[in-house]
Amino acid sequence: MATMVQAVRMALHVGETKLGVTDIFGEDVGPPLGGVFTASQGLRTAWNTPLDERGIIGTAMGLAMAGQKPVCEIQFCDYAFNTVDLLKVAGNTYWASGGEWNLPLVMMTPVGAGIHGSLYHSHSFDSQASRTPGWKIVMPSNPRDAYGLLLAAIEDPNPVMVLIPKALMRAKAAGPDELIPGEPEDARTLSKMIDAPIGSREGWEPEWPDTAVEKVPLGVAKIVRAGSDVSVFTYGRMVHVCKRAAEDLAAEGLDVELIELRTLHPYDWAAISTSIRKTGRAVFVNEDTEVTNFGEHLIRRAIEELWDALETPPVLEAGKHLPGVGLADNLENASVPGLSSVKDAIRRAKAGARRRPDVPRDRKHAASFAFTHVDFDPGTGPVSRELFAAMDRAHRHR
Repeated sequence: MATMVQAVRMALHVGETKLGVTDIFGEDVGPPLGGVFTASQGLRTAWNTPLDERGIIGTAMGLAMAGQKPVCEIQFCDYAFNTVDLLKVAGNTYWASGGEWNLPLVMMTPVGAGIHGSLYHSHSFDSQASRTPGWKIVMPSNPRDAYGLLLAAIEDPNPVMVLIPKALMRAKAAGPDELIPGEPEDARTLSKMIDAPIGSREGWEPEWPDTAVEKVPLGVAKIVRAGSDVSVFTYGRMVHVCKRAAEDLAAEGLDVELIELRTLHPYDWAAISTSIRKTGRAVFVNEDTEVTNFGEHLIRRAIEELWDALETPPVLEAGKHLPGVGLADNLENASVPGLSSVKDAIRRAKAGARRRPDVPRDRKHAASFAFTHVDFDPGTGPVSRELFAAMDRAHRHR
C-alpha cells in the first residue's frame, strides 16, 4: 500500500523504463537524497541541478526541444514564481511555432499548506498555473490518482504541471480502490522494496514492483460522493477536508455531492454542469488566495452558462488574500480553508437567497416583444409607452 510519494516514485520508474523518460532532475533530486520528499529515490535517470529554478525550467525546455522527454522538479512551488516568464514561453511554444515544436515535459512541484511551512513553504500554485495558457495541470488527492495522472502527464505531448499536495505526501490509500495495480498490499513490504535505508546507501538498489501502466485520463473528474442538495467542487488536499465536511453535514440532513476535478486544465465542465443542474447549488473549494482565484473563473462560467439551473448564488471557499500563511496552528488555520469553514460555506450555499419561487429552475427564458407601435425620433430618441410596457412585462415574466 503506497503513500503518495511512493506512488510518484513508482510512476517515474515506469516512465523511465517504459514511457521514454530520459531525465529526472531538480534540486537534490539525484543521489543521495532522492528529492526532499524522496520522490526520486533509486531512479536511474535522476540527477541534481544547482539551486536555480529558472535554470531547471530552461533546461527542461531545451531537452524537450532536442527530442528528449524530461521530468523536472521545483523543490517547493513557493520558489516557482520566479519562473513564470519561462513557463509562459513553454506554454506558447507549440502555438508560436505553428505546431512545429511540441514540448513533452513534466514539471512536478509540491503545493499548498498543511505542513506548517509558514511563509516560504505553504503557498499554492494552482491559480497561477491556470493563468499560464498551453499547460495542462493536474493535482491528485490519493496515491492511485497520483500514479495514473503522472503517467498520463508523461505520455502527453504538451507541457504538464503535476501539483502534489505537500500535506498528502505520506498519505496512504484510503481503500482498495486507491491501490495501484501490481503494488504489494502490505506497506512494510513495499517500503523494504523501494525505500532507501537510513544511513549508508552504498550498493543499495530498489526492487521495483511490476505495476501496471494504468493512466488516469486528463480532463476527467471523479464523483467522490453523490448527493442531491449542494455540489462541492475541489481537488488536492481539500478533497479530504470536503469529504469529512460532507459526512458531518449528513447528520444535519444535508446531502452533499462531492466532485474531485483532478485536472485543472482541461477541466471537466460536463461533470461540473451536470452536478450543478442536479443540485442547483455550488461551492468551489481550494487553498489558493481568494482574489483572482481559479474557483472564481469556474463561478463566472457557472453563472454565465448555468444561470437557470442555480437556486442560490455560488460560493467560493479559498485562502485569505494574505502575503503568506502563518506558522502557528491558529494562524495557518485562519489562512486556508479547514473543516469548519468548509462546512459553513456549504451551509451558506444551501441557505442562500433563493430564486423567485414562481420561476421554475432550469426553465429557458425567451422574452418576446410586441412592437405594435414605436415612435422613434433620431434627434431625441423617444420610445413609445407600448415598448416600455412590453419590456416591463418581459422583465416581470423572467
